[in-house]
Amino acid sequence: HLKSPFGVVLVGNDLYVADTDAILRFPYSAGQTTITVSGTVLTDLPAGPIDHHWTKSLTASPDGKKLYVGVGSNSNITENGLAAESGRAAIYEVDRASGMKRIFASGVRNATGVAFDPWAKGLWAVVNERDEIGPNLVPDYLTQVRENAFYGWPYSYFGQHVDVRAQPQRPDLVARAVAPDFALSSHVAPLGLVFSQTSNLGAAYRNGVFISEHGSWDRTPLNGYKVVYVPFSNGEPYGAPRDVVTGFLNTQENAKGRPAGIALDRSGALLIADDVGNTIWRVSAVAKPKLASGTLPYPGHS
Repeated sequence: HLKSPFGVVLVGNDLYVADTDAILRFPYSAGQTTITVSGTVLTDLPAGPIDHHWTKSLTASPDGKKLYVGVGSNSNITENGLAAESGRAAIYEVDRASGMKRIFASGVRNATGVAFDPWAKGLWAVVNERDEIGPNLVPDYLTQVRENAFYGWPYSYFGQHVDVRAQPQRPDLVARAVAPDFALSSHVAPLGLVFSQTSNLGAAYRNGVFISEHGSWDRTPLNGYKVVYVPFSNGEPYGAPRDVVTGFLNTQENAKGRPAGIALDRSGALLIADDVGNTIWRVSAVAKPKLASGTLPYPGHS
């Protein structure tokens, strides 16, 4: 039985599932559509009776030797006490062979999606930042995850912007807090990311990252509720996010769907898991109609 599973990654014939309290390993064969055996625990993960951010994101290193798992904070901004945050708000590195784990980066409030880029093979994450300091703060973000870096939570955000709600303060940690690479909009709640080199949506979507924005709950007007694309240049985010899939909100701001998981299939089409519509959407380019030889696309144009 699974306990609130979220992240999943396939490495060879091993399927790894991130439960809220452990990473489980299941044997898998190509073409298999059901699992009938119990999973083996690779390593336990911080959970506990509160488990405020229960989702555990998961990915594997390009060589398959390590797993990386996002473990969210146990509160918005330490309102449950610092003791409840032990081992939380971090990204862990897990050795596949032994199950041994260590904190790879800390101060990451809730890394809901983790993935390696196909260019420099660096680890990236989308992060849900803190709430309740206004509709425009704090932006959620996309960032490359530096080993042993501290990203501010709970004491600061985007580098040295101090959050006075976290007490007692730690100016020593604030001083070394790393600012993330790329700000998304505020409270968009990114849940997944997938890098693209082979998207069949066209050349404009072949060198960047797709991000699923689950959408805000504490902001007027609502924000997110869409899939965006962040273009990259020389291995770094370059330019504003582009809307790719919208329409999950109606004119009364009622959610008809909310993007959660995101992936590319073998053809390069985009797959979007919608946890309100209970649907997996497939998005691909529309083939241009073939015209008879000598036919103009429309009158007066060539």
